[in-house]
Amino acid sequence: MPVFSFQRRKRPVRRTIPIPDATDGRRLEIRARKLMENRALGAYESVFRGHGVEFAEVRAYQPGDPFQAIDWKVTARMGRPFVKRFVEERELSVLIAVDVSGSLETGTRGNTKRQLALEVAALLGLAASRNNDRVGLLLFSDRLERWIRPRRGRGRLRQLLHVLVTQVPAGRGTDLGLAFRTLVRALNTRSLVFVISDFRDADFHRELAVAGKKHDVVGIQLDDHSERKPPPAGIVEVVDPETGRTGLIDLASAGVREEIERTAAEREARLAEMFMRAGCDRVVLRTDQSFAADLASFFAKRARARLH
Repeated sequence: MPVFSFQRRKRPVRRTIPIPDATDGRRLEIRARKLMENRALGAYESVFRGHGVEFAEVRAYQPGDPFQAIDWKVTARMGRPFVKRFVEERELSVLIAVDVSGSLETGTRGNTKRQLALEVAALLGLAASRNNDRVGLLLFSDRLERWIRPRRGRGRLRQLLHVLVTQVPAGRGTDLGLAFRTLVRALNTRSLVFVISDFRDADFHRELAVAGKKHDVVGIQLDDHSERKPPPAGIVEVVDPETGRTGLIDLASAGVREEIERTAAEREARLAEMFMRAGCDRVVLRTDQSFAADLASFFAKRARARLH
């Protein structure tokens, strides 16, 4: 699926992504720790709790039990409140799958989808490490770029962050079907899988559905405002960062902008339906907004839904 980066015709600006040096992994870790230390984001300490759980029993309500845990059917039958009790699965594996294709190099206001992907992956990796979960990494484009099996241990987070910022992709396109097939084959036990991508691929609903049955899949969609609502910038040169194809578009035309917005809305609706049918969660994060609070809110809603 073509992805275009908008550039003015008269004074073209080539957006380049600097190759990270070896210290960027450490800076990324510091950034993630600062985000997690924010009082508003304290929920990240338990961001994965409520995933790795299994039903244990129904017992009588006790003062202090969460309201959401009440089993209303048993309560109605017994005439007094009862709650569901769960126990945590201690052997939880977390896989962070990151799209490193060319489309993630696009962005506005000095922030690209690639930079957003790195920060989100770092925050999730830190949360998993603090929860003492096994954590692994999958990097993909139109091919498998890197696979690191989930495990725990000292220095694990720093190792993954180093790979994230130093891996130079061999591919430019996007093959989400390959990414889902890979994680289904490679993960032997049910795992919590975060897929960080802009999901710019034609069709991967079958692979997503299979992965959703075997694992708890959460799609983290990266979005740039200009791709949904382009500015009336006049005639611009557009570049597909995955294929290198170029062209001209007149963004001064209201009809052209409306067509781009309509196509983006249809694509968003298809993605929403695809994830819903697969039984997988999805959250949209934007390059022009702070993502941490939106991600924390998403996980809070997810935890409440799982209790029900």
